[in-house]
Formats: sequence, C-alpha cells, structure tokens
Amino acid sequence: LDTNLRMAPPDHTRQVSTDFSFDGGDPGFGAAAELCFGVGACRSQESLMCPSYQVTFEEQHSTRGRARLLFEMMRGELEDGWRSVAVRESLELCLACKGCLHECPERVDMATYKAEFLSHYYERRLRPLRHYLLGLIPWSARLASRNPQLANLVTHGPLAGVGKRLVGIAPQRAVPAFAPQSFTDWFAARGGSQVPGEPVLLWPDTFNNHFHPEVAIATTHALEAAGRRVRVPEQWVCCGRPLYDYGMLTLARRRLEQTVELLRDDIRAGVPLVAMEPSCGAVFRNELRNMLPGDEDAQRLARQTLTVGEFFATAAAEVTLPRLDRKALVHLHCHQRATSDVDCDRAVLERLGLRYEVLDDGCCGLAGSFGYEAGAPYEVSMKVGEQQLLPRVRELEAETLVITDGFSCRSQIEHGASGRRALHLAEVIAMAFDE
Repeated sequence: LDTNLRMAPPDHTRQVSTDFSFDGGDPGFGAAAELCFGVGACRSQESLMCPSYQVTFEEQHSTRGRARLLFEMMRGELEDGWRSVAVRESLELCLACKGCLHECPERVDMATYKAEFLSHYYERRLRPLRHYLLGLIPWSARLASRNPQLANLVTHGPLAGVGKRLVGIAPQRAVPAFAPQSFTDWFAARGGSQVPGEPVLLWPDTFNNHFHPEVAIATTHALEAAGRRVRVPEQWVCCGRPLYDYGMLTLARRRLEQTVELLRDDIRAGVPLVAMEPSCGAVFRNELRNMLPGDEDAQRLARQTLTVGEFFATAAAEVTLPRLDRKALVHLHCHQRATSDVDCDRAVLERLGLRYEVLDDGCCGLAGSFGYEAGAPYEVSMKVGEQQLLPRVRELEAETLVITDGFSCRSQIEHGASGRRALHLAEVIAMAFDE
C-alpha cells in the first residue's frame, strides 16, 4: 500500500548525469526533483522562502511550481527536456536565495537545481552576453584592478548607458566602482599581519577585495584585535559564487578543486577560514560538499569555514569586546540564514552592547547579479526590497547603524534608500575597538 504513490508503473524518472552529486542519491537529480510533495509552505507571505513568488503571486515562481516543472521534466512529460523553455522561464525569476533550503520542510534547494538546469540548458550553446559579463566577474574584476581608474571610466563614463543596454543591465543600476587599491594589495604592502597569534585564514572574496576593501581591512583589524594572526592566500583565489547563478558549473568545479589544493595544508592543520561574504561561505558549506563529495579535505574546509559572527562567538568567545552604545537595524543575508548559525551574530551584538533589532524575514532583493538584469529581474528585485528592508531603512534616524554582511544587501540599501551606507559586522566590531 505504500509503494508507487507518486509515480505508478510504467512512469519512471530519467537517469541523468549531473555536475552536483545531490547527496549521491539514486537517481540523483531525479530524486531531488521529487522531494517537493506540494505542502505549499513556499507560498507564505511571512517567510524568507521564495521572494519572487511573494511579489508575483504566480505558482510558476514558487518553489513548489518550479519543483513541479522539474518533476515533469524528469518524468519525460516535457518534450524538450533540459532545453525546456517553460522550465527556464520559471527559473529566471528565482533569486537563488537558498531560502527554500532553510525553510522548506523537505529542504528543496532550488538554487542548486537552477544552476544544474542552466548548465544543461546552455551546454554547447552561446549564452546571453550578461551571463559572461556578470558570471565571470571574478576574472574581469581581477583584470580591472590593474587600472581601476580606467575601469571606472568605462563603467561610469559617458558611454556607460550604452554598455548597459548592450549587455542587458538595468539602466537604473549604478555599477559598483572599483576601489583605488584592492585589499590583497593593501595587505601585501602592509607586510601581512601585525599580530603573532594563532593563525586564521581570511578569504579575500571578489566583492570585498576589489569593490569594498574597507570591509576586509576592518575584518583584519578586528581579527588582530582578538589576538589572531591573519593570513591571506598567497595566490589569487575565488570560490566561483557568480558562476552558479548562470550554471557555469564546469568552471565552478575547477575553481573549487584549485581552492582545496591551494589550502590543503591549512585545512589539514585545522586553521579556521573566515568568509566575510555570506554567499562565499555558503559555497564552502553547500556547493563544495555537493561538488566534491569524495574529497575529505573539501568536507573539512566546509566544517572549518566561519562567518565573522561565528568566529567571534566560538573561536574568539574569550575575547572581551568593547561596548558600543548605539542603536542598530540588522538584516541577515539569505545565504547566511540558510547555511550558518545566525544566533552567533546575535550573541556578538549582545557582547557589543548594541540596542539592535534583527529583521525577522525578507530578502534584500538584489541577490548577486539578479537585480542588475534589466526588465523583470530588476522590477522583482525592487519589489522584494520594498516589502520590508528598504522602507525600514528609510525611516531610521541618521545615527542608527544599519548592519548587514552581504555585499548585495549593502548595494541594494545604497540604491534604494537614498545612498544610506550599511556596515558589515566586522566594521562594527572594528569601530568598537577604535572607540
């Protein structure tokens, strides 16, 4: 009585080869596509899950609707299979926020399913130009850092609007400006860490390295104030986060393999790795496990990766933090909620003495490159941000701190809240030590 309740013979799930392991299950992606049983928790208006559905109210933009289409694709009901336009259109407005991984009763991970689908959909096909520009930003940012003034002239000069139209970037969006000096250049010129304590690896992600180096510098100062010797990988590194948004998974796997090989000695020595950007930390805790399930060092790296909040709440729990008598509004990054212990952030805020409020739910809406794309993605991005985050920030007093670790979240706040600058938790900790 308890067999074939979902699919009766002769129906069957297709066997497919995938980039992700999907927990090594059989039949892998097919089993993942069958996880959703239709309870509809993703249709709630008071949760993190499925921000696109919360503003479109269309079933195809809910986790359940997308899972149903993937289920039908794997059953062979959609003739085009991996080239299904219906599935692609359904996934186009998925913000890859991983809210479903956190809140879905069956832990449906639509962000991973989307990356896997796009990998197959565009196999041996030319992609839209914006996929290459935004997906390969770690490489273009590295190139631009050699002459940031010229790069900023291209992205912010008289012809910037023409470039946005050609690429498909929303004209309303200001492209982030490259910093005059990257964090890694600053760290090298400084001569490394100034504290002879226990080592900690600081991950120099693309966003805080090339666009907001002040965050990485503040993190360095905060870690050193905690008595740790900060180390930065000697070679160029990237977790490949933007690649997943467009399903460039072959290149993403290569980056992860290179990262594990470069850090192997530190991984085996148990050196913790602090990831400033929540989406990069999520790669090590989620995508890394799924892409390299047989590599024990990859699994160790996933366990040794910490957010700034987790580091100060666990590894540096004995450190006395100075009191900072300020009010603060805190927004937690979606990937942070899905893959890390956000109670650690609350514990650190308590130790700092801040009078703070954490927004219970809601996405910023920018979601990496999603909110930069012209048309429906930009419109959905702004509608999502206007649900809670942006109105709350706009009504704050000027002296109230706005705290969020996500580069996308800070960018969305600056864009949608009259240029208001939000701070990374590391900047607040460094501020407390400075005062």
